[in-house]
Amino acid sequence: MLIINFKNYKVGKDVLDLAKKIEIYYNKAIIAVPFTELGETVKNLGPNMQVYAQHADFHDLGRGTGFIIPECLVNKGAIGTIINHSEHKIKMPEIKKTVKRCNEVGLKIIICSSSLREVSQLKKLNPYAIAFEDKKLIATGKSITAYRQHDIKKFVDILKDSEIIPLCGAGISGGEDAVQSIVLGCKGVLVSSIVANSQTPEKFLKEVQGVL
Repeated sequence: MLIINFKNYKVGKDVLDLAKKIEIYYNKAIIAVPFTELGETVKNLGPNMQVYAQHADFHDLGRGTGFIIPECLVNKGAIGTIINHSEHKIKMPEIKKTVKRCNEVGLKIIICSSSLREVSQLKKLNPYAIAFEDKKLIATGKSITAYRQHDIKKFVDILKDSEIIPLCGAGISGGEDAVQSIVLGCKGVLVSSIVANSQTPEKFLKEVQGVL
């Protein structure tokens, strides 16, 4: 499984241009695009591409301002969302509320975590997937699969008796990192800059063909 978080590396037309390039080289990827580009991205991609939001808020329909609620994401065509990324952390009570709200509207949820203790708590919420990451390694080119192997193995072990998909991310920069993630027990990787901030994103996408 390959999840590509566009973050804010791309905006407007550049989001769709990159999404279409990903579709050419790896059309089973999950892409998480900025909320403003969700509708246009979904409309212009084929059925194999899965489009996620980069965040969701737990607030309800009705009175409220400035929150991205699950109903808005569904309306834009998103089939899932990432929450609790290292660059957008939320507290456990908020995570629980957000998971509940997303479940109500049928959104798949990938929850990020850099703490094994937190992973044990998140497991009880039964999300679609949990992505184990290291904030210090993000966008460094130093892969979590090399620098936190012991913790990744523990992470996978925590989830082994569940149906939650174990993912890892941070510093993933090549096909070898993707291979190592599988060796360590993960089912895929969460990446960003190696694709979203690259002049040659197809290089990485070709490298992971047949691996993820």
